[in-house]
Amino acid sequence: MVMKTFKDIQFFPSMGGNLKSTTKFDNGFEISVIAGEFAYSTPRENNLEPDFFDKFEVAIFNDEGEFVTKDFLPGHDDDVLGWQERGQINALMLLVQNA
Repeated sequence: MVMKTFKDIQFFPSMGGNLKSTTKFDNGFEISVIAGEFAYSTPRENNLEPDFFDKFEVAIFNDEGEFVTKDFLPGHDDDVLGWQERGQINALMLLVQNA
């Protein structure tokens, strides 16, 4: 099985000029990666080019659409992870795909 990484994420415009993506994995989990003015991203500005951003906001969902971010990161107390770099997102994507 070929593992998906950040380079496989397909971004699209979202409301208000934000950049958004959802990537589904074979095991039923899904990862959301967003950036823009109202996201925990760097910079916190709207732009439709992924290369514009250094850090992104990330969330993980199960096949029923429920937040499960905390299940993958014991000790984390929120449904989203803010300011994640590409390498951190790659590591998280691999963790989720191996679940």
